[in-house]
Amino acid sequence: MTATPASAAEPVTILRVAVPSPLRRSFDYALPIDSSTTPDILQPGIRLRVPFGNRELTGILLEVSDTTQVSADKLKPAIEILDQTSLIPGHLLKLWLWAARYYQHPVGDALHTLMPTGLRGKAQAGIKKRKSDTLLTGTTELDHPARDDELTDEQQRARDAICAAHGAFQCFLLDGVTGSGKTEIYLQVISDTLARERQVLVLVPEISLTPQTVARFRQRFPQKSVAIMHSGLTPRQRLNAWLAAAQGEADIIIGTRSAIFTPLARPGLIVIDEEHDSSFKQQDGFRYSARDLGVIRAQSETIPIVLGSATPSLESLHNALSGRYRHLRLTRRPGNARLPVTRLIDTSSQTLEDGFSTDLIRAIRQHVGKGNQALVFINRRGFAPVLQCRDCGWTAECRHCDARMTLHRTPVHLRCHHCERREPVHTHCPECQGKAMLAVGMGTERSEALLQRHFPETRVIRVDRDATSRKHELDDLLAEINQGTPCILVGTQMLAKGHHFPAVTLVAVLDADSGLFSADFRGQEFMAQLLVQVSGRAGRADNTDRSGEVLIQTRHSTHQSLQMLINQGYHALATQLLDERRQAGMPPFAALAILRAEAINAGAPAQFLSAARAQAEDLLGQMPNGHQVQISGPLPAPMEKRANRYRQQLLLRSPQRADLQTLLPVLCLQLEQMNTKRNVRWSVDVDPQDMI
Repeated sequence: MTATPASAAEPVTILRVAVPSPLRRSFDYALPIDSSTTPDILQPGIRLRVPFGNRELTGILLEVSDTTQVSADKLKPAIEILDQTSLIPGHLLKLWLWAARYYQHPVGDALHTLMPTGLRGKAQAGIKKRKSDTLLTGTTELDHPARDDELTDEQQRARDAICAAHGAFQCFLLDGVTGSGKTEIYLQVISDTLARERQVLVLVPEISLTPQTVARFRQRFPQKSVAIMHSGLTPRQRLNAWLAAAQGEADIIIGTRSAIFTPLARPGLIVIDEEHDSSFKQQDGFRYSARDLGVIRAQSETIPIVLGSATPSLESLHNALSGRYRHLRLTRRPGNARLPVTRLIDTSSQTLEDGFSTDLIRAIRQHVGKGNQALVFINRRGFAPVLQCRDCGWTAECRHCDARMTLHRTPVHLRCHHCERREPVHTHCPECQGKAMLAVGMGTERSEALLQRHFPETRVIRVDRDATSRKHELDDLLAEINQGTPCILVGTQMLAKGHHFPAVTLVAVLDADSGLFSADFRGQEFMAQLLVQVSGRAGRADNTDRSGEVLIQTRHSTHQSLQMLINQGYHALATQLLDERRQAGMPPFAALAILRAEAINAGAPAQFLSAARAQAEDLLGQMPNGHQVQISGPLPAPMEKRANRYRQQLLLRSPQRADLQTLLPVLCLQLEQMNTKRNVRWSVDVDPQDMI
């Protein structure tokens, strides 16, 4: 239908609004009936209260027009204009609209997601400070403010290169071994940016890293305001931080993934620490990548961005090697700190005690006996991953997922870590009524119990999601660890990401094999990153008496990838994996998208995706380069049943990203019209980070 003026006699102001709904379109409204607002002061990015069906919703104005395809009798007036000025700068609004299109998400729902919770209703956009509000901090002068550390030659070159890019877009990959002083470079570059009266946005992958990062920034910049953005804050705290950044009151904004959407009044620099971390990719809803959007945002705001990691993602490494990013290398630790010595322990022919070899117990005793700390890494929560009957072989499985129930001992129960279903522990086998119930395998609780038996006089600290569920619990544990008193840490990935524990001299990995044979094509990349990151917690002190050692238990000590990682380092393995990806036509040498479908009915997802594939093939037949897009599936997801829903997926791959971006918007609009959509939940994941 051709757009026509809303009224031939008298032009009507049309408000094009993004409304939080699953529909991939905007909606037109007239001005509020009692509004005295003139069209010339209406700015894209303001919020409006609008009628939507039998509800009232808060939408975001996209544009003002004098034409509409809605007939005059169906054009509803908006209820209320909530803001006098735009909350989202024009260039950012364009960027977020682009992101909604690129990641194939309904525009209204995407914009609703990026707004702080406090602005998703009709509350006024104003900062309300409270005495207990620690969101904006750092305005107190310290007695002895921290000064810049002396840099090594490598660090100095990296710092100078980034500072020289002030006022221009350039993406830097700061690629430095663990403990090489990447954070010190961040701080000095940030100091230079603040001196130019510009703001800095810093992203970290986990909430657990935020307190230590904030503490270090407060110490270094005592007269600057630091705003914190993460999901652990109250809606009011997050809104205060968002508005303080947007109004220029906050100099430094530190946050997790969603902080990438925070407007800056005076943008100067973006830093994304641990850029390889999969936490930067949203896994449900609006499936954006904060890392990739950070690069695009820096380009739109003409500012530099720094991506830092000891184990760069293969995408970022490929961009650096091909010249798209500036590659800055840090190959050694500063001062007297040295990289730890790594050794494999072959457990294929050993009898283990709850997952621990005799050599490993001996090494822990030696390090703790010298007054140091040891870190034991196992990426499984709970006491044991399997509860099994010794007589008949029955295992406790989740009724709602294709997964086994994990045995927990504090308190005693069975839990599915995929749908969080809980059950009491069986004292008798449900199949044969036998009493020989065995806990098979190891988790953090079981490892903690063994260490407490072997080291009764040494404090054993478990760090996982279960042990740190209450507020400030993790902060308290980290503070205790950083006191440096001898102890043994046992935990999951929460311990592997960016923490600085100077007293840790031994890192022990109980099982390195899970990533070697993963069904996910990124499995070996993730395995290598995790091993290097957790190994990097050892020997970080500037003290030759506290040199680091890493012991990795494995049943496949001769595996080529593991041997290459240990003997030649992460970059040698990454080069090999990149070559394999190139030959297989997989990312970063191709664009990938996954169309996922799930339903209570086991056959419905495959039926839906078969129809989707047929539609996609018809569309590709009409595209000039449609033959280059490969479609695989429908295929069952690696975990086909999860949370009582059956899941299937369709993989779409193309050597040219533009071809996928041509296909997906049209395909999604067609899928919205399918009659089966009410029975099937479906979503599109562009540039997926995992295949699960």
